[in-house]
Amino acid sequence: MPKVDVVDFKNAKVGEIDLADSVFAAEVNEALLYEAVRQYRASERSGTASTKVRGSVSGSGKKLWKQKGTGRARVGSVRSPIWRHGGTVHGPQPRDYSYKLPKKMAAGALRSALSAKLRDGELVVVNNFELSDHKTRNLKTALDRFEAKKVLFVEAGENKNLELSTRNLQGVTVLASRMITVYHLLDAQRVLVSEQAAQKLSTGLDPHRAKAERNLDKQPEQA
Repeated sequence: MPKVDVVDFKNAKVGEIDLADSVFAAEVNEALLYEAVRQYRASERSGTASTKVRGSVSGSGKKLWKQKGTGRARVGSVRSPIWRHGGTVHGPQPRDYSYKLPKKMAAGALRSALSAKLRDGELVVVNNFELSDHKTRNLKTALDRFEAKKVLFVEAGENKNLELSTRNLQGVTVLASRMITVYHLLDAQRVLVSEQAAQKLSTGLDPHRAKAERNLDKQPEQA
């Protein structure tokens, strides 16, 4: 198990923590990281682009001139797609771009992202994020010690003071450990994880532990 230093908000070492090798020292799979980021960005698309077909544009449906005898090309409507101000053919319509990754792929991508951040020295375990108030100025002073413009806070549960104090800070995101994504991990220059959240991730993303729990569920109940 990798031993990771635990620091406080002053970036001073206060202890150590053992993290699971399978979560924080796993092999970095770049293909999985790509798929996870692609899935997240696709889910964030609004999908509201809309064009008007010939039945949606304004204009009369009357035949402009008779079919034969004029010497002109036959035409049935001023809303024809080949006319100016006519309808659009095969244009974009509102749609949902989101899709889901298989659970094993999503978990593997998270393990790869956490391992990459720890390997590159961009993941820091903080003993806790307890703040006496929700003033942005006080938090900004603490963040300056970590020397990063884009920071991701990963907390085990709800932390109201932390959420309020980061609202006006550009590039700072607060997420619960169960809500983190590969996109947010890779986008941050520094990932600050609370000690409790690190323990949750270490056990929750451990594939060996998950496999043991599945095998336990499959065992028949004894009378």
